[in-house]
Amino acid sequence: MGWIVRVFGPGLKSAVTDSGTDVRYEPEQKPGISNLLEIMSVATGESIPELETRYDGGGYGRFKTDVAEAVVALLDPIRTRYEELRADEAELRAMLARGADKARETSAPTLEQMYERMGFVRP
Repeated sequence: MGWIVRVFGPGLKSAVTDSGTDVRYEPEQKPGISNLLEIMSVATGESIPELETRYDGGGYGRFKTDVAEAVVALLDPIRTRYEELRADEAELRAMLARGADKARETSAPTLEQMYERMGFVRP
């Protein structure tokens, strides 16, 4: 999880924000903070009004740090699964082969139609 913090933390901390220090959702007047509030809401499941109340008077610094941590927490299961898959090369190749077989099977009728309609010679 540390690498995600290194990637997202500095990026979000340096995200362009708006003048002032109030964490309020006002897309026209405060597009930067409003965008971060939307990201935080998606990442945590909290409503924007709840977030505005929680960060009322707290300024941007702590809010940006918390947004970065919420994004990290949201992506952590994906990172964990990625690491599991990469650790077993044989299983990963088998999984990719199964996926390729399924894709060929699913696309076969459409491909057949395309060959017929366009007059292509089948390989």
